Amino acid sequence: MTETFNAFIVNKTEESFTTSIQRITMDDLPEGEVTIRVAYSCINFKDGLASIPNGRIVQSYPFIPGIDLSGTVVASQTPRFVVGEKVIVTSYGLGVSHYGGYCEYARVPADWVVPLPKGLTLKEAMAFGTAGFTAALSIQRLQENGLTPESGPVLVTGATGGVGSLAVSILSKLNYYVVASTGKESEHDYLQSLGASEIISRHEVAPEGVRTLEKERWAGAIDPVGGNTLASILSHTKYNGSVAVSGLTGGNKVNTTVFPFILRGINLLGIDSVLCPMETRKDIWNKMANEWKPATLLNKIGREITLNQLSEELNNILIGELKGRTIVKVEQ
Repeated sequence: MTETFNAFIVNKTEESFTTSIQRITMDDLPEGEVTIRVAYSCINFKDGLASIPNGRIVQSYPFIPGIDLSGTVVASQTPRFVVGEKVIVTSYGLGVSHYGGYCEYARVPADWVVPLPKGLTLKEAMAFGTAGFTAALSIQRLQENGLTPESGPVLVTGATGGVGSLAVSILSKLNYYVVASTGKESEHDYLQSLGASEIISRHEVAPEGVRTLEKERWAGAIDPVGGNTLASILSHTKYNGSVAVSGLTGGNKVNTTVFPFILRGINLLGIDSVLCPMETRKDIWNKMANEWKPATLLNKIGREITLNQLSEELNNILIGELKGRTIVKVEQ
């Protein structure tokens, strides 16, 4: 291990807020049983929030963001992980309360570490990252509540984003009829290449006026948007259908009533990837490495940048300019 290595550091004082690549040492890393040489990280909306002064994600400064990482174990205080083993770490406190993946080395609690499943490379793991994990967990929860390809159309909102892109791709591979919603007319070809059966506008999904119950359209839905979009989805969901909600880019308030739930038996499924039990976490990663792995993962959805390009791309995710997944090559 080198004496010093690169880290992307955000810092906030009373006078200023800065982001920069700095050289740090192992002594600067937090405590943890497993030390990892980080190969890749990626960009999520939380990472964008961590890169601005009023993002309300980072709890203390200076700090290293990055809620996802993949890499190789270089030191371990537990027999559960051995030197040379390839691993994944996502969620928990990583990149929020604990130094994250935008650093050439990371030291983390052993309970956060997932062995890299067979069928997945370190780079592919970060093409998925938390966004892909959230999409896959959403699909599993929908299936547990009865959704099958024969149930009817499945709506995916925010379809060009990380969760949306992976949801469209995985659902398509599993033979669902996928309706992708987007506000970006220029990205229709992209969504079709991921397997979208139909593409509709963001405004069609979330009109200004939403009635409690509308015509039944969706057998299920994956919604990382929330707000008025979620209220509209609920009003259009078929009898006994399910909606998996995982985000709030469209707002955190949902103006609805009990009627979709008590008259149509609709299930509103909350998707939390942060504290998901390890048994479920490993099961989802194994599915993503095998039968749920899209052929489009690296050639359509994922694109690679370096730490030096990180500041600009973190800003882009906050203004909705990123498409698919942005993989960050950390290892020099």
